[in-house]
Amino acid sequence: MTFSDIFKSKFLENMEAASVTDMALALAVAFVLGLLIFVVYRRTFRGVMYSQSFGVTLIALSLITTLVILAVSSNVVLSLGMVGALSIVRFRAAIKDPLDLAFLFWSIAVGIVLAAGLIPLAAIASVIIAVVLLVFGNRRPAGQPYMLAVTLSNAQAEGAVAGMLQTAVKKSQIKSKSVSAGRVELGYEVRLQADNVDFVLALSQIPGVENATLVSYSGEYTG
Repeated sequence: MTFSDIFKSKFLENMEAASVTDMALALAVAFVLGLLIFVVYRRTFRGVMYSQSFGVTLIALSLITTLVILAVSSNVVLSLGMVGALSIVRFRAAIKDPLDLAFLFWSIAVGIVLAAGLIPLAAIASVIIAVVLLVFGNRRPAGQPYMLAVTLSNAQAEGAVAGMLQTAVKKSQIKSKSVSAGRVELGYEVRLQADNVDFVLALSQIPGVENATLVSYSGEYTG
């Protein structure tokens, strides 16, 4: 028997697929766990603009992955076709936050595990992951660094800005300085005192300061 004969045999054509009950149960649980992932993502989001479409994508990804794995596990020939089809797919959506990547892998893992029939594993693991993300996802580390961007209309104001930062923040370090005709742009890394950002307004009132903007590494800004 040749390799070609193996794939033409009646054995593969008569392979028993998953029952309708199993498929419906797997898809139903995938939807419920997808909703859990969506809720955790919405609660732990710390970016600038919340994307509703990304949250819905997490639910759909759980369902689609379950569907694909159920189809692949029911037929060897179909699984080879799926591998060939998926190998030409290219995803070009930019992932701005590393935590978003964790949610994507969580949705995919849920679909794979559910399609394999390991419903208790998918449910228990998802609850544990959700608790971990809810506990640590919204926790802001002490002494979180911020970026302070200051635009000056003259170089004389730079000394006044540096003097105020010495008393207004816990620590400041200049990271960039750009000088052009009649304008100076400064970039500082600062660590706040008890999350007090009132000094930003005081900086903007210094003669010669055109603009002062405080930006956190998560994308939030005050100015």
